[in-house]
Amino acid sequence: MELVLVLVVVAVALTFDFTNGFHDAANAIATSVSTRALTPRIALGMAALFNLIGAFLGTGVAATIGFGIVDVGMGAHALAVVLAALLGAVGWNLTTWWRGLPSSSTGALLGGLAGAGAAAGSNLHWDVVLTHVVAPMLVSPVIGLVLGFLVMAGILRRLRNAARGPVDRRFRLLQTVSASAMALGHGLQDAQKTMGVIVLALVAGGHHSGRGIPWWVQVLAAVAISAGTYCGGWRIIRTLGRRIAQLDPARGFAAEVVASSVLYVAALIFHAPVSTTQVVSSAVVGAAATKRRSAVRWRVARSMVGAWVLTMPAAALIGAGCYLVLRTVLGV
Repeated sequence: MELVLVLVVVAVALTFDFTNGFHDAANAIATSVSTRALTPRIALGMAALFNLIGAFLGTGVAATIGFGIVDVGMGAHALAVVLAALLGAVGWNLTTWWRGLPSSSTGALLGGLAGAGAAAGSNLHWDVVLTHVVAPMLVSPVIGLVLGFLVMAGILRRLRNAARGPVDRRFRLLQTVSASAMALGHGLQDAQKTMGVIVLALVAGGHHSGRGIPWWVQVLAAVAISAGTYCGGWRIIRTLGRRIAQLDPARGFAAEVVASSVLYVAALIFHAPVSTTQVVSSAVVGAAATKRRSAVRWRVARSMVGAWVLTMPAAALIGAGCYLVLRTVLGV
């Protein structure tokens, strides 16, 4: 039964990775599509390619997810915890995708792990959760907001006497680069989270030892998130690209540069899982606010923040409920 559970967990983890891809496709391409720097299909293809490449650039975040957050133990009981966590994350991702809300796949996964682990009485490493998960998740959107505003303010000062038409054309070209960087950062961050969960399941099933990430786990996670990105999440793309704020090419470029920089620093230096959705959305708001306060549709922004706040507790409740059901069904 344990081998079957391992295979089921891997399949559900890749399903989560796929939903993460189409749920978060907006992170990489919404601003470029909304400013008409890229057509939707070209943007999706480019985002899928760079998501695939980004997944192979590091494993620090995967190690944090797989070994630093919760000790699930060994055997069928431990695998039930991991499976319940994934079901909680997938359930919340699908719910927010259907509602068109750019919520955090990272928050959903971490909430699912915490909820299922707590329901099972597993040992949660609160020091790691607070310093490597909660703190970066809270700080990164603030950094994105502030830097988005400051970078765009600097661009406006530098180009205050330039003609609008040529400036827009140049920044549309630059957005091809910044959107690629954003997609690379998304792959670097979010594909690793699935790698970490798969390794957690392999260790629980007795099929892996040590803290390394097997190459085949990297390949599967990279392909799944890339395929999901190519399928796109048009409901969320509309929210992030048009409903929060109308961006011009310069503001789209500023938001993408800031967001991708935050993702690289968090993954490569701090090995911290942060939400790409929260970072890029905050950077969009910061860049748009340099135009005028009314340039941001604050009602939409408030509903988005509400979804962020609800994500971890909602996914935790779903994960805990799934664990209680699985424990009964599997008799573990």
